[in-house]
Amino acid sequence: MLLELVDLEVRYGAIPALSAMSLEIAEGEIVTLLGANGAGKTTTLRSISGLHHPARGRILFEGRDIATMAPHHVMALGISHSPEGRRIFPRMSVTENLEMGAYRRRGAIREDLDRVFQLFPVLGERKRQPGGTLSGGEQQMLAIGRALMSEPRLLLLDEPSMGLAPLIVREIFSIIREIRATGTTILLVEQNATQALRLADRGYVLENGRIVMSDTAGSLLADPRVRAAYLGESAAPA
Repeated sequence: MLLELVDLEVRYGAIPALSAMSLEIAEGEIVTLLGANGAGKTTTLRSISGLHHPARGRILFEGRDIATMAPHHVMALGISHSPEGRRIFPRMSVTENLEMGAYRRRGAIREDLDRVFQLFPVLGERKRQPGGTLSGGEQQMLAIGRALMSEPRLLLLDEPSMGLAPLIVREIFSIIREIRATGTTILLVEQNATQALRLADRGYVLENGRIVMSDTAGSLLADPRVRAAYLGESAAPA
């Protein structure tokens, strides 16, 4: 397995955010985490990327325990995080934002910039424009592009469709498919459960910091419990 979480427990003070959480991701997969707000999805991603250190349990990346590793060391291993809320640098240009994603790399990054501009042509058109002047969809593209600049083997995506118009959401999800096609493994947290399950290979359902269901994406999409809780009664089968 590329990534394994083993009996992970994360706390905010005395409050447990994740309890006895175990999951695994094989290289080349898209895996999605589903759950209501506060279920522990973002905490899971932040723990993997080193922003939260667990109280107990292991985070194994290619068999190496990275649970107590600093974020910049985690990124150097090949894990990149596109956070909820985008968090671009608003006064920096598009190109400067992308260059920040490659700050730990040595050597030329021209090919990687070109690759991002191929995935997101609108960023190439706005390469000198300050990030803060982009639309919400363009800022999300920039956040994902910045994460790709570190050449990740595992890409953590937190709510990439949040606040975006349906047309832009379809474009973002199409690009995520393209990213996976290049060999990048993806762990996706997404409020649009239908879209996430149609994109993913497998999924896990979190409630109150615990995994309560796991299955193939197709099986979860068809499961009446998942449909009632996350897809709505009118959701159509995939």
